[in-house]
Amino acid sequence: MSSVVLVDSGGANIGSVKYALARLGVEAEICADAEEIQRAAKVIMPGVGAAGAGMARLREHGLTELIPTLTQPVLGICLGMQLMFENSEEDNTPALNIFRGGATRLPDRPGLRVPHMGWNRLEMVKPCALLDGLGDDAYAYFVHSFALPVNDDTVASALHGEAFCAVAQRDNFYGTQFHPERSAGVGAKILENFLSL
Repeated sequence: MSSVVLVDSGGANIGSVKYALARLGVEAEICADAEEIQRAAKVIMPGVGAAGAGMARLREHGLTELIPTLTQPVLGICLGMQLMFENSEEDNTPALNIFRGGATRLPDRPGLRVPHMGWNRLEMVKPCALLDGLGDDAYAYFVHSFALPVNDDTVASALHGEAFCAVAQRDNFYGTQFHPERSAGVGAKILENFLSL
């Protein structure tokens, strides 16, 4: 049994997440086997890519039914987080229905770049173990064209034209719209907090 499993959902960032965990002393296994994922102590679902392709990959490995039933800590990163919501406007994709709401394209307005790429401040909305030790000056690195609305599952938001959900939590499920593996000390602290859950 691996203590931490990275779900092989085809995300382009899976290698960088694995390396970020290795820097923290954790050797995570990349896996798409449902039984092994179910046995893992912690599960991380990275993701860079399109919602339709990501869900197709999860379906192909029989994981769409499994993931919402997991009872250990689960972390979705970027697209991995978006797939934990009800749906995505991207490719008109039904998703895992763990969090309420759906991903929509960021607003196209003068002066706003889409995709949103760069460092943004995290606005803490309510306490969450994933954010322990982070202050109001915490910045994280984002790369995304779709985002989720701020709702009851939001524990931190960020601003790009309008506020969106940057970190979500519901029970044992956590999600970050940004990339902790690319967010320097703030990202390392978030991964440490997840490993300590």
